[in-house]
Amino acid sequence: MILNSIGLDSQKTKLIANDLNHLLSNFQVYYQNLRGIHWNIKGKRFFDLHVKFEELYNDANIKVDEIAERILTLGETPLHTFEDFNKQAKVPVGKNISEDEKAVQLIVDSISELLKIERELLDKAGDANDEGTNSMMSDFITEQEKTVWMMKAWLGETI
Repeated sequence: MILNSIGLDSQKTKLIANDLNHLLSNFQVYYQNLRGIHWNIKGKRFFDLHVKFEELYNDANIKVDEIAERILTLGETPLHTFEDFNKQAKVPVGKNISEDEKAVQLIVDSISELLKIERELLDKAGDANDEGTNSMMSDFITEQEKTVWMMKAWLGETI
């Protein structure tokens, strides 16, 4: 086993960085979805949702940066083109969504996909003794589970 300069197995961190790039790609699509629904939302709930969607895209923007910096910390290069993001992303793309319930459902569907990726990363990071990635994924998961709960409650649904 060859350790990198932060004391982690180089082969394992390369695999984790690849998975982080997959997460980064999905977060970029999620971010763009949030921008789109922020811009295009219409109806009686416009004022509340417009503000909420801005809050969510600002948070997603911060997380995108954190993911990219973690990839760099692990010694790899973060993806940074829309072409790369689109090839890897599994988050559904929302186009021209202006209806409140469709917009909120897109958020739930997107975060649900992000959570799957993050849970896989959490397991791999734990196996690699990569506490930095593990901690980041744990924080993301905790926050996003709460967001899903709140969005589902807004939709009148349960988890």
